[in-house]
Amino acid sequence: MDRNFDVLGQYRAVSAKLKKRFLKKPNVSEASGQFGSLSKELRREECHQYAGFCCLAKARCENTLTNSAGEVEALTEAARLFLKAEQENLELGCPAFEEHLTEAIHVYNQAIKVYCSQGNTSLGACLCLELADALRRMNRSSEAMVQYKHAAELQHQTPINALKAMGHAASCKIDTADYDGALSILTEMAYYAQERGAIDSSDLSGCLVKLHGPYQDIVIKCEISRVLLLMLLQPSPQRIRPEHAQTLERYIWHSENDHGLIAWMNEDLFILLQSLVMACQAHSCEELRELEKDLWRFLDNEQKHLLHLVISSISKSAN
Repeated sequence: MDRNFDVLGQYRAVSAKLKKRFLKKPNVSEASGQFGSLSKELRREECHQYAGFCCLAKARCENTLTNSAGEVEALTEAARLFLKAEQENLELGCPAFEEHLTEAIHVYNQAIKVYCSQGNTSLGACLCLELADALRRMNRSSEAMVQYKHAAELQHQTPINALKAMGHAASCKIDTADYDGALSILTEMAYYAQERGAIDSSDLSGCLVKLHGPYQDIVIKCEISRVLLLMLLQPSPQRIRPEHAQTLERYIWHSENDHGLIAWMNEDLFILLQSLVMACQAHSCEELRELEKDLWRFLDNEQKHLLHLVISSISKSAN
């Protein structure tokens, strides 16, 4: 930093202008602009955490001026600066107490609340997703999952976006090996997608309902992941939840009456999933490895990882 650049002195000088004086009203608008200028100077000097504090001071000024748009803009900038400061610490391997990350999360949540108070939940959801993505990149999947779920709640008026956020939350559960938690989220997703995407809303009898295209794709993805997670968890008949037992029954008791299910799922995929369930029940490692080759083209990277875990688990129990 430039030695002639007195950060603390300038910050105190601007803050002093906000103090109430006899017969003189503080010029809050001028102070807000000066805090903004100081923040820009600090960003040029790459002092991101100090720039963030200046943005917070600017946000307080905008709040006093009842300028919610200016307040949320300053809060968002402050949150991003604190997050950048934390990322720099991680990249440099500096010892820290994660104070920048804690502050970033706190300020992001403040900005989200301001957006929600304005009735602008879509922008609040965007900030939730921005923070969640950053947390996941920093290998903090538990904290990211909370933000993804919050984003899904805020996007209730845009179901497809809400479902995508729920999918990210489920992935965070898988990241942390909370497979039961992931299964619960994916089951909730499947029911929600069937409810919102049903072509004939009078019939919501499980997966046999006809769905609009995007919802159908989501339900199929959930179905594959749910089957893989159930094979990984191997719940006992006494402990399995009714909705999960219903999922497995589709592959164990397949009959001519199940043609509706195949109508929206590729028939080859259905047969392969049915074979997977039977191979897992028989603890047939050889058959599972053969099925892996055929299933591969239907799976995304996360599902391939789950399939690998299933095969490893069955192999260990067989030995």
